[in-house]
Amino acid sequence: MNNKKIAVTMSLLMGGTLSFFMSLLGNIMSGHFSLPGFIISFVISFIISIIIGLLIPVRKISSDLRHKFLFSEESMGGRCIDALISDFIYTPVIVLSMIIFACRMAEKQGGHIPFLPYFGKSLVLDLILGFILILIFTPIFIRLVVKHK
Repeated sequence: MNNKKIAVTMSLLMGGTLSFFMSLLGNIMSGHFSLPGFIISFVISFIISIIIGLLIPVRKISSDLRHKFLFSEESMGGRCIDALISDFIYTPVIVLSMIIFACRMAEKQGGHIPFLPYFGKSLVLDLILGFILILIFTPIFIRLVVKHK
């Protein structure tokens, strides 16, 4: 498997994992968990993460920042930088789209969600969740993907 295929596979695995957990958290936080709502938010989130992965060179940005701070890729500092960069690129866009989706769905059902408080709370919680998930799953997925090389 060449580097491009590894990057695409990692993007799909990480995008799917983060989309799953972020959609789950968002639906639970709404207080109105429903399987259709979860599935729709997961699909939207996953599509957005694929688009971001194709358009933004997250790996290069992380690598440049790691080198600037003299961290190796395998060090905890390097892994934290990788997680922060990925988290700050993906999470705000996904959370914003999910909150807009939730607000529109609530309006269609006659309800109202206060955008800013819900967005702020969701963004903070999803940034924390995303950082932890990226730290945990990136090394696992890299081993799986490289093993199939």
